[in-house]
Amino acid sequence: MIFHELSLPGAFEIELEKRRDQRGFFARTWCQREFREVIPDAEPVQANCSFNVKAGTLRGLHYQVAPDVETKLVRCTRGAIFDVIVDLRPNSPTYHQWVGRELSAENGRMMFVPKEFAHGFLTLEDDTEVAYQTSAFYAPESEGGLRWNDPALSIRWPLPVEVISPKDQSWPLIDSSAAA
Repeated sequence: MIFHELSLPGAFEIELEKRRDQRGFFARTWCQREFREVIPDAEPVQANCSFNVKAGTLRGLHYQVAPDVETKLVRCTRGAIFDVIVDLRPNSPTYHQWVGRELSAENGRMMFVPKEFAHGFLTLEDDTEVAYQTSAFYAPESEGGLRWNDPALSIRWPLPVEVISPKDQSWPLIDSSAAA
């Protein structure tokens, strides 16, 4: 795996090192030893999958607060997404800044989401599947979120949002939330 640190410290886009032959390729999507060298607190305890029928489906922006803060390792296994992370660390010089990357089955790239970051994605194709690992178990009492269209964030989503859950539509704006 090739780790590319993003403009938000501690966040990474990860490229698979594909070993190709006549059959196709083989690549690792997780290696405890490699991750510990670069990202020591990325020990997964749960793996999740989301399937999304329609392009323009938005999920997020989600996070968990203490004591259940989590890291995420996100990979699109079918179709394509625009994956977004937002820095919620109050003492960070990049507080409330965001980064977005296209993750697709074709490019095989992954996004590492550090603790105290919000995460969300918009599907770019119909029938898109996203797999991700988290370093903490899901804890509904620790769940939080930010509004996907918060003017304070000004996230530039590449497609119109066509499908969104009522819960994700109703997350508070930053000015009215107690983010992480």
